[in-house]
Parts: sequence; C-alpha cells; structure tokens
Amino acid sequence: MPFVVTENCIRCKYTDCVEVCPVDCFHEGPNFLVIDPDECIDCTLCEPECPAKAIYPEDDVPAGQENYIALNAELAKAWPVITTRSEPLPDAAEWDGKTGKLDQLQR
Repeated sequence: MPFVVTENCIRCKYTDCVEVCPVDCFHEGPNFLVIDPDECIDCTLCEPECPAKAIYPEDDVPAGQENYIALNAELAKAWPVITTRSEPLPDAAEWDGKTGKLDQLQR
C-alpha cells in the first residue's frame, strides 16, 4: 500500500520527507510534492517526517481527499524526482492547515 501526499502539502512543500525515502519515490512540482505509487515500498519512514502531516497510507487518506491518490500517480509521471531536502516555500507557515487548497496547486 503506497503512501500519498495530500492537500496540506500544497503551498507548503516541506521536504523533510524526501531525505528519509530509501527508494527516491518523491517528485517535486512548483508548490507540491507527490509520491510515485509504483516506486513506494511502504516503508513508513516519510509519514512521521512531514511537518505538515500531509502524508498518509493510501487506505488512510482523509475523507474527501481520495482524489489525491490518482493525483499523486499522475503528477509523479510528469515531475522530476527530488532526493534532497530544501527550504519550504516562504509562506508555508501561513498555508499549513488551510483547507480547500487544490485550486492553488501549480502544475
């Protein structure tokens, strides 16, 4: 069961999770990260590293955010792999915890 990056990552893009991933399954977009479900080995290392609490096992994705399962798979095919930590977006703290951010996603 792969892990999924959900809505709270949008406009935050904390990258603490990518450094602990042993298989480099994270992909980076302009203001969001995704996990490639075909590469994820379900190691659970990334979930506790996410300061925004935006990573969930596929079976535990919060109600109303199930669309992020397909979105992760789609965008992982288009975005480059990220393997090293970088600074979060400048206004990440302002966006952390806000809901309804899907329209803020930059592809």
